[in-house]
Order: sequence, then C-alpha cells, then structure tokens
Amino acid sequence: MKKRPGEEKPVVPKEIIEQAKRAIQSDRVSLAGRCKVCGSDAAPNSSEGLCWVCRRLKISAWRDMDQQMSAQE
Repeated sequence: MKKRPGEEKPVVPKEIIEQAKRAIQSDRVSLAGRCKVCGSDAAPNSSEGLCWVCRRLKISAWRDMDQQMSAQE
C-alpha cells in the first residue's frame, strides 16, 4: 500500500523548528541592535550601528562630497 504525500511524519517536529527560528531571530536582533538614524534593525556588519539603507546613504553622500571637492579644485 502506497503512502499519500500528506501522511508522512516530519523528521524534526514543528515545535523544535519554530524554537530554532525564534532563537536565530533573537540572536540577530541582539547582535545587530537598532539603527542610530531610523531605528530599524542595524546591519550585522555595520560597525557604525546603521541599517543597510542608512549605510548606503552615508556612502553615497561621501562619494558625492568627494566629487564636489575635486570639481572645485
């Protein structure tokens, strides 16, 4: 007798999977913290404590400022 696809038991119980997801999420938030500018989740690789959007805006502003400085010279 063939088993139906919906009748198989999962290898790992759903409760354990949900606990693992919650643990990972809380670790990410606690490691990264909050963005100093907008308050959203900070990027984990940001040493300044900025989210990825604010970090990109900062980099773009630096690039624009460097271009303006070279144009004035």
